[in-house]
Amino acid sequence: MKKEKSCGAIIFKSINGRLNVLLIQQIGGHWGFPKGHVEDHETEHQTAIREVKEETNIEIKIVGDFRETNSYSPIRDIYKDVIYFIGIPTNNEIKTQASEISEATWYPIEEALEKVTFPNDVAILRLAIEYFQKM
Repeated sequence: MKKEKSCGAIIFKSINGRLNVLLIQQIGGHWGFPKGHVEDHETEHQTAIREVKEETNIEIKIVGDFRETNSYSPIRDIYKDVIYFIGIPTNNEIKTQASEISEATWYPIEEALEKVTFPNDVAILRLAIEYFQKM
């Protein structure tokens, strides 16, 4: 079985006094968080920062020591670990990577919990919200 590793970030921002999270919609239709494969020379944090920038044009700073892994098998004989961190944006202009992402939008956390497609991602979002609100 082949093992793959990706890293990404759950990005929080306050808009009009409400906590929002950046969600992306993959070309395939599902909603989740920016992420991508680790390249040979990169740390996990570097991968998450690069992938968020590539997919959304948002530059982030990783905050806290939150680190959660979503492990699954997307197709037969492949086992994938996706490691998520918490980030905050250092710029505001969203520009999606058209080859992979159909939409990237800020959602209030209550809406985001309803919008995220996969239950494992919802669970990680809940943990991230709880962690971030205690920071």
